[in-house]
Amino acid sequence: MARPLLVSHVMDTRSLVAVVMLAVATPAFAQEPTAAPGQEGDYFVGAQDVLVITSYDQADLTGKFTIETDGSFSYPMIGRVQAGGLTLRGVESKIRTELIEQGFFKDPQITVAIETYRSQKIYVVGEVRTPGAYALSGNMRLVEALALAGSTQPTASGEAVIVRGARNGVVEGSKGIPPALLAGPVGSGDGAIRVDLRLLESGDLAQNIPLHAGDTIFVLRAESVYVFGQVKNPGAYPVRARETTVLQALSLASGVTDRGATGRIKIVRIVDGKKEEVRAELTDFIQPRDTIIVPERFF
Repeated sequence: MARPLLVSHVMDTRSLVAVVMLAVATPAFAQEPTAAPGQEGDYFVGAQDVLVITSYDQADLTGKFTIETDGSFSYPMIGRVQAGGLTLRGVESKIRTELIEQGFFKDPQITVAIETYRSQKIYVVGEVRTPGAYALSGNMRLVEALALAGSTQPTASGEAVIVRGARNGVVEGSKGIPPALLAGPVGSGDGAIRVDLRLLESGDLAQNIPLHAGDTIFVLRAESVYVFGQVKNPGAYPVRARETTVLQALSLASGVTDRGATGRIKIVRIVDGKKEEVRAELTDFIQPRDTIIVPERFF
């Protein structure tokens, strides 16, 4: 049975609600026993990130520290600390080692967290309300990125493609990604992940992919069908569902007028560069770029 097709403005509202609801649910989902790529423990700090360092041994060692353009920051007692490219746990280990080696403490208790994310970016483009670059937080997933970009447009398809960014010249792999989501070549090929936004909106958190620095999220544009003749609102309409019937397409145009002949509907379709006309039943499936024509009744 075909999946019901939502009218574009209703679809967009539900998409936005689903994104917000999933964004609220995401932290609990992200807190798994095994850290996934992109969680705070795996975040690689860089220039302009603001760290919060807490010392349980001496209050003077607790504070906020901004990483400078060379990847370092100044820390009391030990001076410059090179932190760029390290994880938060790596920064903790480096500070503890320096405090021990310089003879200040035998077993210093230090924790490092992120106050402000500034060094790493992800990019959201395509059919979203506010495309652009956004700061990557430590545990950011796809839902949060879409929410930052203002959710999807009514013209969005039901699919997004995530092209992995490169870290140290190497494209991120597929660790932690469900095999069914891994795609074939998109642009450069390796590292492309296809996400079904319809499943994501319905609560399938397997589609809520963890993001890495440099990732680009492409929200694809839905292909349109054209509905003309005896319908209330003729025009072009984006179609998200893979299997959409003639009846569902007519509902996008607000239905047939009282003068419409639903028994003589025809579809104009381009096949191998040639125009073909076929008779259509209300339960027939349509194809992208079809033109559906509802003729007038004879009486």
